Amino acid sequence: MRQFIKSFYLSKRFFVALFGVAILFVVAYFFGNIFWLVKLLFFLLIFALVIDIALLYVNKEGVQAKRILPKKLSNGDENPIEIQLINRFQFTVSTKIIDELPVQWQQRDFQILSVLKPSEEKKYTYQVRPTERGEYHFGNLNVFSSSVLGLVSRRQQYSAEAMVPNYPSFLQLKKYDLIAFSNRLKFFGLKKIRRLGHTMEFEQIKEYVAGDDIRNINWKATAKKNDLMVNQFQDEKSQPIYSVIDKGRVMKMPFNNLSLLDYAINATLVISNIALKKQDKAGMFTFSRKIEDRVAANRRSTQMNLIQEALYNVNTDFSESDFSRLYVDIKRQVKQRSLLLLYTNFETMDALHRQLPYFQAINRSHLLVVIFFENTELKKFTNKKAETTREIFEKTIAEKFRYEKKLIVNELHKHGIQTILTAPEDLTVRTINKYLEIKARGLL
Repeated sequence: MRQFIKSFYLSKRFFVALFGVAILFVVAYFFGNIFWLVKLLFFLLIFALVIDIALLYVNKEGVQAKRILPKKLSNGDENPIEIQLINRFQFTVSTKIIDELPVQWQQRDFQILSVLKPSEEKKYTYQVRPTERGEYHFGNLNVFSSSVLGLVSRRQQYSAEAMVPNYPSFLQLKKYDLIAFSNRLKFFGLKKIRRLGHTMEFEQIKEYVAGDDIRNINWKATAKKNDLMVNQFQDEKSQPIYSVIDKGRVMKMPFNNLSLLDYAINATLVISNIALKKQDKAGMFTFSRKIEDRVAANRRSTQMNLIQEALYNVNTDFSESDFSRLYVDIKRQVKQRSLLLLYTNFETMDALHRQLPYFQAINRSHLLVVIFFENTELKKFTNKKAETTREIFEKTIAEKFRYEKKLIVNELHKHGIQTILTAPEDLTVRTINKYLEIKARGLL
């Protein structure tokens, strides 16, 4: 009985009908000759209610539902969630699905409306976009079923409570996995950069696969095997590539609901994978007050798993970053000359000048690339037409801040420090291009 009460819901249609009958009873008070008709309508309503309850509860199975979740979510991307429905009733039902989404999305009005024929099975897919790394807890899956009468809804609650971890963007990782080695680079905004000099040595002859350079075809081996064969080369030495992520106050700023820190984390995952595919050693570490989450540069088979787990577990209180401590820790822990991709942010020249001596010191021992971000909101604001004096003043200030970003780039270049100034959404592509450029020019 208790279970029945919990699952039993009177619909809006029933209350509208009941209100209509109540109005007719009031009218019948003045016109007594229609009282019998009103009584008949009332009993018909009660009868229809009983019939509706019987239809929905005589079949114990009702509508069966199942939520299918991925093993993990990809941060900042659209992730598909699938719901399967099977109608076990012998009549057509209308359903309302209410999925209890994780608290991170703060969405309590999510629902899917559907109509199922007898024994019909349907699948529904909706997209979710997480913007915070960590655990996402899904609650129960609620299915409300109504017959053609529509006076009653039966709720079936499936205990589908589940936790899905939200990892750095592995969907972006898959997207860029092979494009650095294919002929489709230009479609993804990547540049094909010609390698200067001869820093490659012969490794083996292998079968041709899509994306291999046709200039490396070995015609003698091709004639013998009667199949396309190519020469495979490798770099003469593996070079350490470190992604250095500032997790201080300046990286808290959100763009499209994703913090600059998470943009940097997503880019780190991709560039580490490409570096390993290019036979370099990939590593990473974060810093604010000190170096943390360190993964030493290496080429072992488990390196990407180590980097992914380290990035997933990055936590910060967004305190002020200590670049002097960063310089000391790099000097102590990174002995071999390395490519350091430093993800940080600067808004003013004064902020840069405070850290510039440490950048110069780091750049003397390593190849430093300072990566910081355009304020895309300011860009949108400056592109709007100013109509009032106040708007003109605000636009002038915004343009000053944008211009100061360009001055920061020039200042870093003047001191021989490689730089990337990029919109957050272009971070990954711009970083890959810079890495490929450095490899091609043999700067490291």
